[in-house]
Amino acid sequence: MRVRFWGVRGSIPCPGPATVRYGGNTPSLEVRFPALDNRLIIIDAGSGIRELGNTMMATDFKQGPINTELFLTHTHWDHIMGFPFFVPIYLPTTNLTVYGPVSYEGEGLDRVVGGQLTYRYFPVRDAELAAKIKYVDLKEGERDLGGGIRLTTKYLNHPILCLGYRFEYQGKVLCTAYDTEPYRNLFCTDPTDPAYDEAMAHEGDLVAMEQNGLLERFFAGADLLVHDTQYTEVEYRASKLGWGHSSMEHAVAAATRAGVKRMALFHHDPLRTDDQLDELTSRYCTGSAPEIFFAREGMEIEL
Repeated sequence: MRVRFWGVRGSIPCPGPATVRYGGNTPSLEVRFPALDNRLIIIDAGSGIRELGNTMMATDFKQGPINTELFLTHTHWDHIMGFPFFVPIYLPTTNLTVYGPVSYEGEGLDRVVGGQLTYRYFPVRDAELAAKIKYVDLKEGERDLGGGIRLTTKYLNHPILCLGYRFEYQGKVLCTAYDTEPYRNLFCTDPTDPAYDEAMAHEGDLVAMEQNGLLERFFAGADLLVHDTQYTEVEYRASKLGWGHSSMEHAVAAATRAGVKRMALFHHDPLRTDDQLDELTSRYCTGSAPEIFFAREGMEIEL
């Protein structure tokens, strides 16, 4: 597998002089399988997918019709906003399968993603797209993607249904865990509080511990884990609990316990400057196992 980052920011695109080195686009990952005729899988359609699409037009399109798969982790706007600007969807020869979780049964993936393309928001309607687009709703489970690629999906802890992806091919594992935050006990744990119930507090601790353990088992032994690390632990504890994003300290500790080999810190906060990420690199990327680094746009990794 060959992985390339086209967007590494969270929440909203943030182009400008303070984000040039790490990049200001929202999430989009390119995963290539050279041994499978350079098969392409895309993870998320944030603003980064626009430039990926332009590159595909200059390379893949010259080799013949574009056939690819797009896996959405969830449908928050920063992860789908680049879809209308993805040039291959305007070509009648393109075949695209879009996978992802659906939070509202009344609206399928086609309406959530394609709903961006209405005259209210955009000059082209979804019905006018020339490409052949198929939408597939995903839940937790395992799936054979053909060619020897196995996919395992895992629900994450986010305010909307969100999936982690584990791709396995020829003994190598790529895993994503974004957007997510640690599971925690939501019951009252203060014995002096009138609302405190000892049994419920104990049960809450057990459930949170179990769910955090299941997530670690999901990405255990991954050759590359791309993990949400939008905040530092201080920022997270101060005002970000319940926002659906992890701290760097938590993610690094979980990856270490799970025996992950390489870990990309990802989904950078839009207020985080390049200089601040450089400073955080010296704090968190120590060179000990696992190998830890902050993802940058354009970065390529071979597995």
